[in-house]
Amino acid sequence: MTQQAKGRSGAVWALVITSVASFMAALDNLVVTTALPSIRESLGGELEELEWTVNAYTLTFAVLLMLGASLGDRFGRRRLFTIGLSVFTAASAAAALSPGINELIAFRAVQGVGAAIMMPLTLTLLTAAVPPARRGAALGLFGAVTGLAVACGPLVGGSLTEHLSWQWIFWLNVPIGLILLPLARLRLAESYAPDSRLDIPGTLLVSGGLFGIVYGLVNANSDGWTDPTVLTALIAGGVLLGGFIYHGFHAKNPMLPMRLFRNRAFFGINMASLLMFLGMFGSIFLLSQFLQGVLGYSPTQAGLRMLPWTGMPLLVAPIAGVLADRFGGRPVVVTGLALQAVGLGLFAMALAPDASYASQLPGLIVGGVGMALYFAPAASLVMSSVRPGEQGIASGANNALREVGGALGIALLATVFSSQGGYGPPQKFTDGTVPAVWLGAGVVALAGLVALMIPGRRSTSAQEAEQTEARVPVSA
Repeated sequence: MTQQAKGRSGAVWALVITSVASFMAALDNLVVTTALPSIRESLGGELEELEWTVNAYTLTFAVLLMLGASLGDRFGRRRLFTIGLSVFTAASAAAALSPGINELIAFRAVQGVGAAIMMPLTLTLLTAAVPPARRGAALGLFGAVTGLAVACGPLVGGSLTEHLSWQWIFWLNVPIGLILLPLARLRLAESYAPDSRLDIPGTLLVSGGLFGIVYGLVNANSDGWTDPTVLTALIAGGVLLGGFIYHGFHAKNPMLPMRLFRNRAFFGINMASLLMFLGMFGSIFLLSQFLQGVLGYSPTQAGLRMLPWTGMPLLVAPIAGVLADRFGGRPVVVTGLALQAVGLGLFAMALAPDASYASQLPGLIVGGVGMALYFAPAASLVMSSVRPGEQGIASGANNALREVGGALGIALLATVFSSQGGYGPPQKFTDGTVPAVWLGAGVVALAGLVALMIPGRRSTSAQEAEQTEARVPVSA
């Protein structure tokens, strides 16, 4: 086999392995949502405990992503990728065997640890394996697969829950992980980042800060905003995150150099990602339960009825990739976020205890097209906004901000849901869901406005990254 053929084969294997791993980790963000009523019936739990079955994963995922990227840069990206994949697979099996809601929450947190080590290294390994001429297409396909996983979570979770049991949403990961482990060892090349150092103070600051804020938001539903524990968690979390930002500006080797945010492309796509996930995750968390608890659909029926939304990336993502190559990533991302906001708004207007499926379809279709347009170019925009040596931490930062957005979205929209309505009769559930989904639509619309900061062409973004590098010396 010629060197060129070997390189092409390696790139294909890297795309397959990293995309499947990313699909599996992203799927577990929302695969639980349609299973929540069954989990509640089987294991018990109030609203805040159901939130934690989702947030325990997204929170550990979010707070440890940048540490996972740093560990891979220092000790070997392939090595840490396989370690993260092993932890994720084992924790999935343990979650399926959970005897109670508290054990399930604990193993979901361990799942998040494995995903946090594995996920940021997928983009770095893929970028290193694919030649620059084909990198845009590969990253676009990778982003589309990740978006498809997020979108398909409710359908996969609903189908497995109804036809097998809720435990199978976790058992599904085990054979996939066992297949990927030897493939990763044999087909991925090992790589390191030069002069990589671990940032323990930064890790402690960001982990403690994010945990405090999300813990406070989730428990505010049951304990009240004036509860001393809630207030302490929120204030302490805010102070620690402020310390993390200060650390990123002044430390010699911070895990997330704040100078990266001086780059308009990096700032724009990351802030837009955080806001988009905040609005989308919180909305899906409630809508999947609305379809079952209010409209009376089974888990599979609920997932199928969301298919115009969740299946749209399969149809639109290839077109979105072509559009991004021709016109640049910014107009595609901005259009996608605008359409997603409109879709959530249309869905909010259609919500009623006796809502017909026909009234829901416009919101589902428009929102699905918007989701596909966002995900396809997002990964490429992130990776092209920084120099090659910083792509690992850029990937970790983007994934972390998206997961933080998801955790905050579930906490914030659930707070609105509880204050305006809550679990109970269909009208009460509807009264809580409608204003929460409107809030989600508004946040996604804000994400579209923030995305306007991204330079219009990928070449412009790369040029701006080079200018930032020239202006700001990197600490040794």
